[in-house]
Amino acid sequence: MRDLNIAIRSLFKRGRHNVTKIVSLSIGLAIGLVLIAKIYFEQSYDSFYPNADRIYRLTGYTSNENESKVSESVSAIVAPTMKEEVPGIEAATRLTHIGGDRNKFITSDKRRYSIGGILMADSCLFDVLPRPVLSGDPKKVLARPGYAMISRSFAEKLGGIDRAEGTVIASDNKPEMTLTIGGVFEDPPENSHLRYDVLVTLEEADDGGFLAWFGRHYLTYVLLSPGVTPETLRPAIDRMQQKHIVPQALQNAGVDRLAFFLKPIREVHTGEANIRNMTVMLAILAFALLFTAVMNYILIAISAIVNRSKEIALTKSYGASGTDIHRMTMSETLVHMILSLTLAVLLILACRDTVEGLLNVSLAALFFSKGAFILSGICAIVFFVTGFVPGMLFARIPVASAFRNFKENQRHWKQGLLFMEFTASALLVSLLIVIGEQHRHMLNSDPGYSYDRLAYCAVTDLDSTARTMLTDEIEKLPEVEQVSSCIRLPFGQMPGGAAMLPGTDQTCFEIADHFRVGDGFLALMEIPVVEGRSFTEEVSHSNEIMVSRSFVDRMKDFADWPDGAVGKRISITGHEQRDFTICGVYENYRIGSLAGNLDDRPSVMLYGRQDRRIPSRYLLVKFRRMTAQAVEKADSRLQELMPDAELELTLYSSRIAGLYESSRMLWIYVTIGGLITVIISLIGLIGYTNDEINRRRKEIAIRKINGASVRTILRIFLGDILRITLPAALLGCGISYFVSEYWQRQFAEKVPQNPLFFIAGGLSVCIIVTACVVYRTWKVANENPVNNLKSE
Repeated sequence: MRDLNIAIRSLFKRGRHNVTKIVSLSIGLAIGLVLIAKIYFEQSYDSFYPNADRIYRLTGYTSNENESKVSESVSAIVAPTMKEEVPGIEAATRLTHIGGDRNKFITSDKRRYSIGGILMADSCLFDVLPRPVLSGDPKKVLARPGYAMISRSFAEKLGGIDRAEGTVIASDNKPEMTLTIGGVFEDPPENSHLRYDVLVTLEEADDGGFLAWFGRHYLTYVLLSPGVTPETLRPAIDRMQQKHIVPQALQNAGVDRLAFFLKPIREVHTGEANIRNMTVMLAILAFALLFTAVMNYILIAISAIVNRSKEIALTKSYGASGTDIHRMTMSETLVHMILSLTLAVLLILACRDTVEGLLNVSLAALFFSKGAFILSGICAIVFFVTGFVPGMLFARIPVASAFRNFKENQRHWKQGLLFMEFTASALLVSLLIVIGEQHRHMLNSDPGYSYDRLAYCAVTDLDSTARTMLTDEIEKLPEVEQVSSCIRLPFGQMPGGAAMLPGTDQTCFEIADHFRVGDGFLALMEIPVVEGRSFTEEVSHSNEIMVSRSFVDRMKDFADWPDGAVGKRISITGHEQRDFTICGVYENYRIGSLAGNLDDRPSVMLYGRQDRRIPSRYLLVKFRRMTAQAVEKADSRLQELMPDAELELTLYSSRIAGLYESSRMLWIYVTIGGLITVIISLIGLIGYTNDEINRRRKEIAIRKINGASVRTILRIFLGDILRITLPAALLGCGISYFVSEYWQRQFAEKVPQNPLFFIAGGLSVCIIVTACVVYRTWKVANENPVNNLKSE
């Protein structure tokens, strides 16, 4: 306690730079701990289930001689069959998402409520993926058509759990979809890959016979019995497949092999490539920040040894041992650590909205979890290192030499710590440049179509008359160049299908099915037609089909079309009408995005101006000039024409930018981390430079008296620092090269690893260091040498 009192009283003593140490350490702790908490949060997905280690999601694997595919969903019949025929499966369930990102429900008194996801699930859902039930019986509710279970948060919007049960709600988008609330469950936590507010009965739509194994797909989860592993179930799963999936069924589906595998639920989120890469990058960033903050604290502490040598010598002369000096230093570090953590917490709370916005998770989910133990351990390690190293150096000061040549003895320590700080700075600055270039490359790459003047609006729930009216009225606006419609947008996922030769049952290859597009779709998107012509438009029915250039190239392996594809007949699965005539071939364009979900399948599209069976989901609006005023005018017109539909235009360019949001966020993280790391390093550099100036004042004065110029004095200090900075920058850039190469593996197209990126990163650190040293030494280099000699 006495040592703690002494440490508190000495907080503001001159020469110890305690405020600088505490502030720099608190900033490093604030950002470092937030990043570590984010890493733990990402790795803790779905661990909240009581039997998470026994819950698995089924994945399907199909292959033929041309390609193989892994699907995260399987046909509807797999779950009940596996539960019945595979010993060791305790429970199985199926579910699927319905609706979109913005779901609204309306009550009988016309009040609207926005909610999250809607799941269709069978009655076994809570047997596999349990949530605390606050009211109702989920097994009965999810077996009863027209009834729903809702989350606590939705129930509270409706007036509370007691009032919610029995309430009738209707989808704002689908008024015919009315649901009676039969129960309430606790909201899934933020670290759940399944987020939903409403559960409704799964509509059974299984095909009979062998086709059921290739029919409609659902997310399927199973709960294994205690002690059972996927490896022990493999023989039983294989027997199930052999029993139900005969070779003829595989041949009809164009598949050589169909297999099912179990994926641990904890790996559903953490197993994604972008999550793995993001975790590694955040770990490197957090380590660099904390490491720099700790090294800077030690550097400043070592710099204060000269000023404290007399105090330590006197303490040891009165009988203090090395252990006593260690205890005194650790007590002082404990006070600093407590103050740094307090300041870090206040900083995090002050920036709470920013932190939650950047990390997309609440502070409560970050810190009030099992991850708090990890953060406590990190703090303990930081405390030990920041206290032990200075304490070790303090304890080694002999009483007899406390005032003799002590400055020189500790110079190499300080240079070594600066080297490590500069290495971390060069690493992050170089990494920042690569991430920025990769993001810019993806954002500006040519997808094979034009979207710079394009906006779209979801019109899924409007009837054909309303969609036609909207198209005609919006096209009349002088700001609008063209309007069209489609069912699928190019950046999204396309449903699968198979190309077949008419009159045969054998699949040629898988295709990405664009489904039906409206008038002038290709012209609006500026996708070139390379062979034949576009669709015959304004007809009620069309058997024409357009295919991509890659479709024609793939078809060469299955059919001989010496005079081209135009006019040839082709069958496409997944449509009521299977045989179509190819009227044209369009240039390949990008389906999906470069962020790991690029779809390289050949594509096809059909014509359908207003298909009543499969209505157009999106209205596409191309402006003559993309201005805020033009978009606002079109938005206002949409609201005026359909006041109850809540239609809103979305800029296509903003949606494209959203596809690469993860790389943009990483760029922001590294920018903040790199900036803080450089600032902390400069604090240490300034302290080191000040020590060197004080140590060498007599030398500088003598050199000036002997004719040394200001440039010569500056060169002496710069040479000393650059001998540390250049190797550190080289090492940091080298590490950055391997880190950035690892990070880029997730992208379909990578920006080349240009050496200039790393040269620019290392050079930037060197320039900043040079500017800082020149700034701190300029004054002393211009001082009167007589004054410096007097002070000696």
